[in-house]
Amino acid sequence: MTEIVALDLAAGAMHAVSLDGKNVRTIVDGLDRFPDGVVVDKLRGHIYWTNMGTPDAVPKPGTEPEFFSRNGSIERVDLDGGNRTTIVEIGGFTTGKQIAADFESGRLYWCDREGMQVLTCDLNGDDLHPVVVTGSGDADAHVVRNWCVGIALDLDRRLLYWTQKGAPKAGDGRIFRVPIDLPAGADPAARTDIELLWSDLPEPIDIELHGVGDLVWTDRGAAPRGNALYEAQVQPEVGTPEIISTGYHEAIGVAGFDSRFYVSDLGGTIRLVDVGTGTDTDLVRIGRPLTGLALADL
Repeated sequence: MTEIVALDLAAGAMHAVSLDGKNVRTIVDGLDRFPDGVVVDKLRGHIYWTNMGTPDAVPKPGTEPEFFSRNGSIERVDLDGGNRTTIVEIGGFTTGKQIAADFESGRLYWCDREGMQVLTCDLNGDDLHPVVVTGSGDADAHVVRNWCVGIALDLDRRLLYWTQKGAPKAGDGRIFRVPIDLPAGADPAARTDIELLWSDLPEPIDIELHGVGDLVWTDRGAAPRGNALYEAQVQPEVGTPEIISTGYHEAIGVAGFDSRFYVSDLGGTIRLVDVGTGTDTDLVRIGRPLTGLALADL
């Protein structure tokens, strides 16, 4: 039975939600390092997630915590929540965001936000290295347009897509793509094969490749263009982004199949957007900030 895997930021838990929203159960709790991205390995029966780490300080009311300290990590559990294991140790990178995988090749890919890079490692956390670097040093880390957040893989064409969100509500977001495989001898900080797909987006966050030629992403920027779910063609040509759902409270995670998309937000809601039937409804209200989503038969 397919369920929605959802990360509950405030509760520090990973939940499984039925596709009708009627049943919510906790797979694993004690996720106390700000979990953000999640991906499921059906071949081996594992769930991987990224941790942003420990905030630098207690945030002021109305502000978000900062994660400039290098204390991100990646963990794994079995599909039933057992055998919790740290794959990439705390401090292996800075701030873990959305994660994707090429499970046939045995590799994980994720965005390191304040670390300003897209990283990869094998399923045991070894051979960790960047494939894209967008900045270096403390000064660059404080330039929010350098922050990498969402990631998706086109394994057939060997392409990697990622978002750089820009400052909050600034309309400076961008989405890029690049070949997954770093050419021999190439510098990930000076790649010449990066393609900018769109710029001046409100604040793009998580992304997912839909079918063979469309990219879908959440945007937590200011309304009317932000707090929305977007879709745009990326194959065979790059199209114009279109809003397919609006009215979120800081949209974050997205997962989907066929014409159905599930979207989480920091208001604690998972919404079902069915572009085939034209329905757009709140599926379940957790009531606490939610980050990454995935779909899996658990």
